[in-house]
Amino acid sequence: MSQNNQNISSSNRPAVKRSFFQENEKSITFIIAGIVILILLYIGYQKLYLAPRAEQAANKMYHAEQFVAIDSLQKLAIDGDGTAPGFKAIADEFSNTKSANIANAYLGGLYLRQKNFKEAIKYLEQYSETGSEILDPLVIGLLGDAYSEEKIYDKAANYYKKAADKSKNVYTTPLFLKKLGLVYEELGDYKNAETSYQRIRDEYPQSAESTTIDSFLARVQAKQ
Repeated sequence: MSQNNQNISSSNRPAVKRSFFQENEKSITFIIAGIVILILLYIGYQKLYLAPRAEQAANKMYHAEQFVAIDSLQKLAIDGDGTAPGFKAIADEFSNTKSANIANAYLGGLYLRQKNFKEAIKYLEQYSETGSEILDPLVIGLLGDAYSEEKIYDKAANYYKKAADKSKNVYTTPLFLKKLGLVYEELGDYKNAETSYQRIRDEYPQSAESTTIDSFLARVQAKQ
């Protein structure tokens, strides 16, 4: 084969394609470096900022919790006593901590007891679920109580249903099933009310709610 033919053959060969990484090596390197920096910043944020704040909040929670069980001192639990903060200050100042989250639950319950339902809803809706089989359904159920007191029965029903199904146990589930049935009655939905009451009778016969559930069943069955 002549030299010219060899040159022509060589020039007709397709160029070897570079890999995606080779083509984008510089931009990918920058992206990886950016991700590493973000991870380091997040770790620093957790250790240097959130951890000390969480410890401070936990220490201050103790004082507010001393006032919760005493009716005459519940305002101090909410607003503080002048020397130590109340739950409201803890929830606002130490947001993104576990203590602030629990403070939201306390505030919701305290405002509910004071019949300040709008404030109760405000703080209960700021609560983030913790995975607790007792606390989470109780807070969700308190939201149902607040909306029920405000006569927003459709929302109350949604929260009671969620609370009943959140963690199935003999303590919270029948309690919220009964409240759910009562709200369905307010809505005129006697069929779903019957279903809620029937679940208590069938699934939680040893619960306190089951002792009177037959009368509730008879009432809604008579209205259908």
